[in-house]
Amino acid sequence: MAESTDTDRERHAKADALLGQLDHDGAGRLKVFLGAAPGVGKTYAMLSAARDLARQGVDVVVGLVETHGRADTASLLDGLEILPRRAMTHAGRTHDEFDVDAALARRPRVVLVDELAHRNVPGSRHERRYQDIEDLLAAGIDVYTTVNIQHLESLNDVVQQITGVRVRETVPDAFVDRARDVVLIDLPPRELIARLRQGKVYLPELAASALERFFTASNLTALRELAVQAVADRVDADLREYQTALGGGAVPVRRRVLAAIDGSENSEYLVRIARRVAERRQAPWTIVHVETGREAADPERRSRLDASLRLAQRLGGDVETLRGVDVADELLGYASRNGVATIVIGRTRDRPFARLFNRTLTQQLLARGAHVELTIVATPIARAKSRRALQTPRGPWRDYGFALAVSLAALALAHLADRYLSVSNLSQIFTVAVLIVAVRSRMSVAVFSAVVCFLGYNFFFAPPRYTLAIANGNDALTVILFLATALICSRLATRLAAQVQMLRDSNAHASLLGRLGRDLAAAADAGQVAAIGARTLARAFDAEAAVLTPAAANEPLAIAAAMPAAFALGATDRAAADWALNHDQPAGRYTDTLNASGCWLLPMTGDGRKLGVIALRLPREETVLTPQRRDLVQAIVQDIAQALARTLLADELENARVQGETERLRAALLSSVSHDLRSPLAAMLGSAESLQRYGERMAGTERDELLGGIVAEGQRLDRYIQNLLDMTRLGHGTLKLARDWVALDEIVGACALRLRKAFPETPLERDIEPGLPLMYVHPALIEQALFNIMENAAKFSPAGAPVRVRATRSGGELTIDVTDAGPGIPEDERARIFDMFYSVERGDRGKHGTGLGLSICQGMIGAHGGAVQALPGDDGVGTTIRVVLPLTAEPQPDVDADT
Repeated sequence: MAESTDTDRERHAKADALLGQLDHDGAGRLKVFLGAAPGVGKTYAMLSAARDLARQGVDVVVGLVETHGRADTASLLDGLEILPRRAMTHAGRTHDEFDVDAALARRPRVVLVDELAHRNVPGSRHERRYQDIEDLLAAGIDVYTTVNIQHLESLNDVVQQITGVRVRETVPDAFVDRARDVVLIDLPPRELIARLRQGKVYLPELAASALERFFTASNLTALRELAVQAVADRVDADLREYQTALGGGAVPVRRRVLAAIDGSENSEYLVRIARRVAERRQAPWTIVHVETGREAADPERRSRLDASLRLAQRLGGDVETLRGVDVADELLGYASRNGVATIVIGRTRDRPFARLFNRTLTQQLLARGAHVELTIVATPIARAKSRRALQTPRGPWRDYGFALAVSLAALALAHLADRYLSVSNLSQIFTVAVLIVAVRSRMSVAVFSAVVCFLGYNFFFAPPRYTLAIANGNDALTVILFLATALICSRLATRLAAQVQMLRDSNAHASLLGRLGRDLAAAADAGQVAAIGARTLARAFDAEAAVLTPAAANEPLAIAAAMPAAFALGATDRAAADWALNHDQPAGRYTDTLNASGCWLLPMTGDGRKLGVIALRLPREETVLTPQRRDLVQAIVQDIAQALARTLLADELENARVQGETERLRAALLSSVSHDLRSPLAAMLGSAESLQRYGERMAGTERDELLGGIVAEGQRLDRYIQNLLDMTRLGHGTLKLARDWVALDEIVGACALRLRKAFPETPLERDIEPGLPLMYVHPALIEQALFNIMENAAKFSPAGAPVRVRATRSGGELTIDVTDAGPGIPEDERARIFDMFYSVERGDRGKHGTGLGLSICQGMIGAHGGAVQALPGDDGVGTTIRVVLPLTAEPQPDVDADT
């Protein structure tokens, strides 16, 4: 019956897998571009894939794509059909939403719908965007979409623990499971943070707060690991389904963990052990019970089994119940079908006869489970029994009984060998017995065994037999040799056992400290150091551990990391922690200070600074700490303190470097604009002095001309100062863009007037495409940026050579090229000319400036979502600086319905 059940189960699994390879009722296919955080390039990758499909002749339509002002992403929309959005009004504001009805009416082959987790405006067809996509899939339309890992519903709590932010917009995992393809879009945390600082993810005014709260290196690393794990789970599931469809067993691509329970007292403990093993290996896990019929006769066993299965489900594991007679066969068969690589079982009860015939579950799994790893876990009851045995001193009568038993066994063996061996050779049997006792026990017991063996040898075998008389001098030598053997061997055995134990402890301690050192060396910030320290202490000593650090100087201690996460401190614990930190001495348990605390509090200091406190809560039965364990704990605490001091020092050095660069920027910025400030001041002072001295003798037109010059130069000076303030706010991420609609002709004209005054001998040629739309920008910033580029081009152009300005429109972007006839920039240095203080003698930098003009220009353009790029000039002569700005749809004037 069991074989028939297994055959039916396998047949159904293969049928379901084959059906899974086919399209379901003509439904559309879903492709999800998954990322760990905003800004990794999900939308860019989706648009690139869509353009590839369009080039292959596939009917692709953009349903909704959010570019967030990123010029490189917006450029990928060129050539793709874009469905108009649906205007929805809510709370007095108008929102543009995805028009699912328009997509269904258009019915393309593929629709792009960005931001899967979006919540629609009230009054929309559906509450959530993924429900809109469900309608498209049901209509047979393929959908490409994007989502971040923090929006998966099953990971909501995990993401909150990592980032401290509760994500409100989530997507059911069951919907993502429908995806035909899940594409991981990955970007290392350092590169993503660099993109954020460059204004390629958020506007500068939002980037600073994002860096402080969400976009930290530790948060991004943890989210990245979650994303990789989610995609790996998907790949593993797809592979198992495909291999099952082909009729083969599942290959354990990921090390799935399987734990077998039977309802015994250790079942819940095994469930927790399986969960921890799977968590350490980042592997899925399953709890299996093999129903053999014995549970029905034991209600208490059935109750424990049900409780253990419910615990497994709460902890996130899968639960399976198998039926059969042979437990080993059922476990190995399930492991083969489901790609299990590790089987966890509890230590089976002691059955001598079953072990004699290799019939225990452990022996069967070892003999027949060559393709799986077997982990045998000792139960808490067995460990407690073992600890009691180790802690309970061995009674003297137990050792003497062992010595007497060995001596009697030697006497019996000598009696059997008496008819074959000489009396002198029989003494060797008793010598071996003395050696056995000496190795296994202490010296006094070995002497007792030597005396017993001598008496037995002398009474039963040495002539005259059955008396204790010593007729031969050699027999006296025998007793002396017995005693010497006992003393020497027991002494050597005791020393060897102590040395072996010391070597084991030293090796374990060295391995633990080595792993800790490697993990701490890879930690990027103080949060990671604290997490590694708490995890290492908890696992090494089977205890609860927490790292307490102050949030800032003179602030109370707070838990930076703990294992387990629910670690809590009482009032006594906190008082002991504060005392330990202030006095730089251990407190709490195992000390004479506030020993009512259940934790052992150890201070962390480094470079003369008080860094925090380690709280270690060891098991209650461990009432006394051995010197070895105490030394190991203190060594670990010292390593954690040094790593914390290193990360804090690195942060301080980085802050000092940033502060130094800021000061250099401020000084160089003032130096670079000193000419622009001095010129209007000099003109104003000259005009005012002329009016003061000669005003009465001047004609009215001359006075008006001088006054007009003063006003114009004053306005120019005011504009410069305002630009300086704007650039300072831009550098600090606090600039508010005062956008307005302005024509490019006006900005270029204003730049031309300023350039003519500064470089009267440099002609300016303009080639501006007619009919260009208005730009929605901060006019003063864009004017300053273009003037910086044009001024830079004029400086390095030969005398009389023109500076050419060319402007064209390409899709939703405006491209402005400023070309000079100078010596040009080497190709390998074009990307670096926008770095602050970088100079190229032969190109657009050099001794004429401080190397800030183009850097400031890049910041101004980047604040508008644009980009700046250095290219070779026309016909390979000179340099072209290209500015790309996104265009915004112009507002339509209200039209009276009656007209």
